[in-house]
Amino acid sequence: MSTTPLPAPAWRRFAAIVYDVLAVVAIVMVVGLIAQMVTGGHIADDKGHIVAWWYQPLQAIVVGAYFLLSWIRGGQTLGMRPWRIRVVTREGNAVDIRRGLLRLIVAGLPVLLLMLYAVASLQVALWAPLAGWAVILLPSLFDARHRGLHDMAAGTEIRPLAI
Repeated sequence: MSTTPLPAPAWRRFAAIVYDVLAVVAIVMVVGLIAQMVTGGHIADDKGHIVAWWYQPLQAIVVGAYFLLSWIRGGQTLGMRPWRIRVVTREGNAVDIRRGLLRLIVAGLPVLLLMLYAVASLQVALWAPLAGWAVILLPSLFDARHRGLHDMAAGTEIRPLAI
């Protein structure tokens, strides 16, 4: 008989993703407001093109920091807390910065698909990252430990909290 705890059920992991999307939207809005205040409202030109070169990298750094710090300091994002799940190593230990960064990089790769906007429509550029995340999460439906590609690469998994 195996003593390895069962992975968190898929419905709890996907519910946490929905909650985290709301948290990320809030983070992006706050960073956007602060950037607007710093630039006097001149982040974009009259056509809506971003002119502050640092704005999008700043958004990526702040959102990435939210996930990384959440994973290495307690193993839970805001979205994971109500569903009582957390990220741990295969052995059940806390995620260290190396594993957290690797998990973040792999999970964040679909964001690069937003660059399709330069050669395709805005609609394609917005749907492409969603398709990328579906590809990253698809193995979790078939893997015995319910791991996505980002968890496989980082050697992590999502487990329910012990009661």
